[in-house]
Amino acid sequence: IEDLPIWNYDGSSCHQAEGSNSDTYLHPVKMYPCPFRRGDNLLVLCEAYRYNKEPTKTNKRKTCLAVMEKAKEFKPWFGIEQEYTLLDQDGHPFGWPKNGFPGPQGPYYCAVGASRVYGRDIVEAHYRCCLYAGIKISGTNAEVMPAQWEFQVGPTEGIDMGDDLWVARYLMERVAEDFGVVVTLDPKPMVGDWNGAGAHCNFSTKAMREVGGMKHIEAAIEKLSKHHDSHIRAYDPNEGKDNERRLTGAHETSSILDFSSGVANRGASIRIPREVSAQGYGYLEDRRPSSNCDPYSVTMVIVKTTCLGGE
Repeated sequence: IEDLPIWNYDGSSCHQAEGSNSDTYLHPVKMYPCPFRRGDNLLVLCEAYRYNKEPTKTNKRKTCLAVMEKAKEFKPWFGIEQEYTLLDQDGHPFGWPKNGFPGPQGPYYCAVGASRVYGRDIVEAHYRCCLYAGIKISGTNAEVMPAQWEFQVGPTEGIDMGDDLWVARYLMERVAEDFGVVVTLDPKPMVGDWNGAGAHCNFSTKAMREVGGMKHIEAAIEKLSKHHDSHIRAYDPNEGKDNERRLTGAHETSSILDFSSGVANRGASIRIPREVSAQGYGYLEDRRPSSNCDPYSVTMVIVKTTCLGGE
């Protein structure tokens, strides 16, 4: 990666710089084999920096990397379940009737069949692209709302979670473009009795994964309970405003106003999987992050709270 040059682009064209001082710099940080051009071609993940060598406002990676380096002795593992919704170019969910709605939720989750599942060819193409690129994608499924899907990335350690998820998101947008379909990460794309979209973050440290780890899981949950508000601000790009529409206490969510936890409880802020509870070690699932979260912000605040005393 050190052989790649620092490059630049016009930051004013995407509201990251003033037109009178527009050069914004790209610092390469990771390479992935390109599934589109293939051969020796690469996709290069970069950090963005302003003219004064300070990271742009949207560059959360630099700070996240510093936190992960500080906490590397804990060996933090993550797995994020990225939910998203496919739309036609008119903004209507892909496959939905143009002058109405599909039947109520129920038959669509992990479903099969053209009357229940829309866009599987996009999903399969994306999965193959991630495998080619070396991303640790570990699963995919149709979600509760028709035209809504999920893919899972992980387990990965430290900064790799944010890196791999951002590149996987890029690949999803790029694949859907070829199909003429729009991808939205909006956490509540359809109002009414329809599920929203999240990015549930599964998390563990080395101590949690070892025999007797339940006490470390419970200690982490106690720490998380004391920082609910700061986590909510970190779990969507608008400091909780996007998640307000999703975290209502309905549709398999907790209330944005309260912290809760429980075994196998998908209506809680933090879920302990039943298998983890039974065996006494493993991981926890933070169900609060929104589908449009920045994974660097999410993983960083979790590690700061549970491993570094909130520093």
